[in-house]
Amino acid sequence: MALALTVLTTTDSAARAEELARGAVEARLAACAQISGPVTSVYHWQKAIETAEEWQVTFKTTEACYAALEAHLLAAHTYDTPEIVATPVVRASAAYVAWIQAETSAR
Repeated sequence: MALALTVLTTTDSAARAEELARGAVEARLAACAQISGPVTSVYHWQKAIETAEEWQVTFKTTEACYAALEAHLLAAHTYDTPEIVATPVVRASAAYVAWIQAETSAR
């Protein structure tokens, strides 16, 4: 079992990234969220190859919060098919994991 999860999504502006990050943290679905960007994404979409400038948001959460975080992101996201990818954290400091658990269980 993972100690925690990092959950990644991308969006089309810094403002939208901050909205997604703030909404998840305020709802206690993530202990924190980090915004990186801009990044350039190249992808297939509707039978064409697209290139777009995007911002990445990485959420720190628990497995217990994942389903609610995913539902929150799907409801708040402007993309038809947003990237929502969870990666298990298999090693981390005990204090950091305890902080993530405390912040996401304070709902």
